[in-house]
Amino acid sequence: MDTSIQFRPHPLTPTLLKPKSKTKPIPFTLRCSSGENQVGFVDYNKGERQVQVHVPGFKQSDLPKHIRTRVQHDRFQKDWALSELVSKILKLTQHEDVDGLLNRWVGRFARKNYPILIREISQTGSLEHSNQVFKWMKNQKNYFANNDIYNMMIRLYARHNQTDQARGLFFEMQKWRCKPDAETYNALISAHGRAGQWRWATNIMEDMLRAAVPPTRSTYNNLIHACGSSGNWKEALKVSKKMTENGVGPDLVTHNIVLSAFKTGSQYSKALSYFELMKGTKIRPDTTTLNIVIHCLVKLGHFEKAIDIFHSMRKKRAQCDPDIVTFTSIIHLYSVAGQIENCKAVFDTMIAEGFKPNIISYNALLGAYGSRGMNEEALSVFNNIKKNGFRPDVVSYTSLINAYGKSRNPEKAMEVFNKMKKNKLKPNLVTYNAMIDAFGSNGFLPEAVNMLHEMETNGVQPNIVTISTLLACCGRYGQKVKIDSILAAADTRGIRLNTVGYNSAIGSYMNIGECDKAVTLYKSMREKNVKPDSVTFNVLISGCSKMSKYTEALKFFDEMVDLNITMSNEVYSSVISVYSKQGQLLEAESLFLKMKMTHGGPDVVAYTAMLHAYSTAEKWDNAFAIFQEMEIKGVEPDLISCCALMRAFNRGNQPAKVLVVAEFMQDRKIPMNESIYYEMLSACSILQDWRKTIELIGLMEPSFSVMSVGLLNQLLHSVGKLGKTETMMKVFYKIVATGVEINNSTYTVLLKDLLAAQNWRKYLEVMEWMEDSGITPCIDMYQSILAFAQTSGREYSVAIQDRVERLRRKNMPIRSQVNR
Repeated sequence: MDTSIQFRPHPLTPTLLKPKSKTKPIPFTLRCSSGENQVGFVDYNKGERQVQVHVPGFKQSDLPKHIRTRVQHDRFQKDWALSELVSKILKLTQHEDVDGLLNRWVGRFARKNYPILIREISQTGSLEHSNQVFKWMKNQKNYFANNDIYNMMIRLYARHNQTDQARGLFFEMQKWRCKPDAETYNALISAHGRAGQWRWATNIMEDMLRAAVPPTRSTYNNLIHACGSSGNWKEALKVSKKMTENGVGPDLVTHNIVLSAFKTGSQYSKALSYFELMKGTKIRPDTTTLNIVIHCLVKLGHFEKAIDIFHSMRKKRAQCDPDIVTFTSIIHLYSVAGQIENCKAVFDTMIAEGFKPNIISYNALLGAYGSRGMNEEALSVFNNIKKNGFRPDVVSYTSLINAYGKSRNPEKAMEVFNKMKKNKLKPNLVTYNAMIDAFGSNGFLPEAVNMLHEMETNGVQPNIVTISTLLACCGRYGQKVKIDSILAAADTRGIRLNTVGYNSAIGSYMNIGECDKAVTLYKSMREKNVKPDSVTFNVLISGCSKMSKYTEALKFFDEMVDLNITMSNEVYSSVISVYSKQGQLLEAESLFLKMKMTHGGPDVVAYTAMLHAYSTAEKWDNAFAIFQEMEIKGVEPDLISCCALMRAFNRGNQPAKVLVVAEFMQDRKIPMNESIYYEMLSACSILQDWRKTIELIGLMEPSFSVMSVGLLNQLLHSVGKLGKTETMMKVFYKIVATGVEINNSTYTVLLKDLLAAQNWRKYLEVMEWMEDSGITPCIDMYQSILAFAQTSGREYSVAIQDRVERLRRKNMPIRSQVNR
């Protein structure tokens, strides 16, 4: 084709060329150097364009004279172009007369039209229409069977995964005296490969060799793909080696198929090694190659390398232009990494560069929001799927259910689930697991169990993920009986617990304090030759530690070392915590030092465990040194580590350093909780620093409505103890304004500090507030103010007793008790 007439739309065409006013689609015709015409249209309103080849075929003028004379005066005979005929056939339904339409076509008298007709109709992908045309064709007197027709029909059956019909055509063509060639065998191998029948594909290859038909590169590629798509990467590699040994060199397609085989077989490291070998050849990778490599890097957690490849593809567009699969893979990468904002940024970039998102791209973004429980954003993406002309599939609904479940909104999740079934989409195993998690994680265990029964009724069998989800939910909400029931249900259904399942069950027993049952289950795990991992031992060690069974926890640690299981940071941290609680600081330091020599080094949890260890051992300077080491090593302190350091400073009588840590948290924008505020209040109280106390009140004020009564009482007492009763009352007014329920303990704090400041008038006023709010002052409150009246002089004593007498009249039971 002449390059000057090729239609290559620019990626930004839909946005840059879109006119302000609506226009009709613009048709155009391109004449190719091969003689074929291309017709199409551009719709600037919708940002759509389409180009297709117009095939005239052999028409009336190309027929022999005696046939031309016979049909030219028959008004029922139509001289349609071949493309026009195909268009008319496709408009007919299955039950309409396709034969009648074909019998009116003049071109049927030209035998050369038959292969072209099959090619054009099969390229549309309509199996029913292609079958009808093929049956009609075989009944024509001038029909002559050839390999091309059968090869195209076999390939069409392969596209529809109908291997039996494809194999039937293979035998039928031989009855029509058509000898299968390499293309025939390639089509049949491809058909079985698509259906995952790699053994059938291998047998067909052997039949091909027995028939003395030399395999081509496409034959080997199809067989490698058949093996690889079934997850049999070892067999795919054998065929690849055999291909090279037989003198058929691999091309880029071969390398991509082998890489895809490794990817399907979850052999991600092998795929990357093969890619390195591939770079040593003269074959340059294309977009498909790099997409597979990015996928493997994401699975291995090598996010930076994957992003580097993505950026290099965008810079070298002439060599490997990123496509929609590339962008979708990067969206998934950021989702796995927890960087949800970057997911949206990549999605927007994809649209800005002219790519039209498909349902998989939308689902990737929807899944990212769903995994973090961002239900509003997930719903927005879900609605955009429908607005842009796509029909949400099972994955879309499942992701939205997951979003509602993780945002603690199981009722909405159930609404989406019902809507999914109403739209005639059948929930799959992942959908049911998401619903079980939505109910179970929010405390609706009966509904979660009902969902288990429903999925079984609908023919969806639960798997180990289902059982693990239910076990985790039972452990979270202390349902001991149901843990036993779920384990029994798994056993009766023939679901064998794997390592993850045992970890969930052991963790559930530990969460409800059933240490003995957890240990028994662990022994059963070992007896059934299920290999424990670092998560198993971390659950056992941390669970025993919470129940003060430190000796048992250390025994599990020793067993883990004996089994040569790689220790995770969580295990290191749990064991350091055990040593700390037992006062074994040297052992904790030794293990922490060993942790530093590992590949990843200590994380923030390990550093926090060491902070607790030094605090318990009253090594305040060491605690501060370990905190400084965190910064030097680039480990970002979190709320828990800062709280541990503050507690250590308060216990070590270094309250000034507590306030320094608080300033550090503000600079790093680390959120504060009640424990942090408590330590800061204690530090201000020890220092008697009025200015810092006022600043702290400003920090705490936005959270008054959600703070515990105990912390609020501590705040009021800290201010009142400094003699700032007016400020204390202002803080009290602000607390009341937030709607916090004030109880007797808060009034007790106020009254004690007011009396200590000799502010008896405000004392009596607060007692009146108590009466008005329905809280009865206790006897001690009356006795305290009466005792103060006896020492405050005659003038004040009379006034105080007069006010107390009025309060007595409001509360007769209290008055009688005081008189007695």
